Amino acid sequence: MDKQIYKSTGKKSLFDEQFSAEKLSEIGNPLDKISKAIDFEMFRALLESKLLNSTKKNNAGAKPFDVVLMFKILILQRYYGLGDKQVEYQILDRTSFKNFLGLDTGDKIPDEKTVWAFREILTKSGLIEDLFTQFKSFLETKELILNKGQMIDASFTIAPRQRNTREENKKIKEGEGDGLWNDKPHKKSHKDIDARWTKKNNENFFGYKNHAKVDAKSKFINTFVVTSASVHDSQATEDLLEETDKDQELYADSAYTGEKQEETIAKYKMINKVHEKGYKNKPLTEEQKENNTERSRTRARVEHVFGFMEQSMNGLKLKSIGIARATGIIGLINLTYNLFRYEQVVRLNILPIKN
Repeated sequence: MDKQIYKSTGKKSLFDEQFSAEKLSEIGNPLDKISKAIDFEMFRALLESKLLNSTKKNNAGAKPFDVVLMFKILILQRYYGLGDKQVEYQILDRTSFKNFLGLDTGDKIPDEKTVWAFREILTKSGLIEDLFTQFKSFLETKELILNKGQMIDASFTIAPRQRNTREENKKIKEGEGDGLWNDKPHKKSHKDIDARWTKKNNENFFGYKNHAKVDAKSKFINTFVVTSASVHDSQATEDLLEETDKDQELYADSAYTGEKQEETIAKYKMINKVHEKGYKNKPLTEEQKENNTERSRTRARVEHVFGFMEQSMNGLKLKSIGIARATGIIGLINLTYNLFRYEQVVRLNILPIKN
């Protein structure tokens, strides 16, 4: 039998682009899914109220990019773990990114400096926290924050490692880092005096911690606090809990045990379901072990949240300097998680959603 040889004509069919988009959607394009589930216009009023005056001082010069477009670029960054230069390239290169942003081939694309400047404004104005709160309110209107139990936990967010002398590190650790490198402002701008080293399970980490309180039933993040990596998980408990947590069960691992923790949980009138901890001369009883096993069935759900961030969102890493920027980026990470969790809930009909 003669072999048939197929050659490309080199011509594009009118339906090629449509077919490619449909094929991507069929395979599972996360951006297509989230665009169908979420109307990003809900964020416009809040973005414009704070940003238009900051980004456009007068009518001279080029027209600023749409605020919702810029916000969606920040979501792209957090979901795919992209730096400013990388996201600019990927928008130029990837049709799925353009479609998500509502751009056509040939449209002007924000460059890396524009993306950086936009995020800086959001960070300095505290708008990221406001956007997080707005989407949480949206979830509440949909009755997806069930308030039938809360989980708290923390995860490391890695920051760029610093090359300092021992003397410089000593001053930073003692809280005197702001007085360093004043004669070299460019060098100082690249030094992070807020991040800290810590060790867990014989592994060293440098950066920050994302402390989160998560709804035990829906797995949406309720509140979050950002600290340096050296701050113990339990130290953020007071800042995570709220009056609305009253009468709810609180789940956490044994890192959140201790007299002070018990006082804090009692202060907010929550039901303590924190894992009990055994000690050298006082091991856990069989009843306590059984209680821990039962509590683990709920508490383990918080690991799904950080697991999604690590795997689906390409890890928890920063390329910024300082806790202010870290707080902004981690806030965007948490908001991005909630957005994609909502898409999952809608698509899979996991929870009843109020129309």
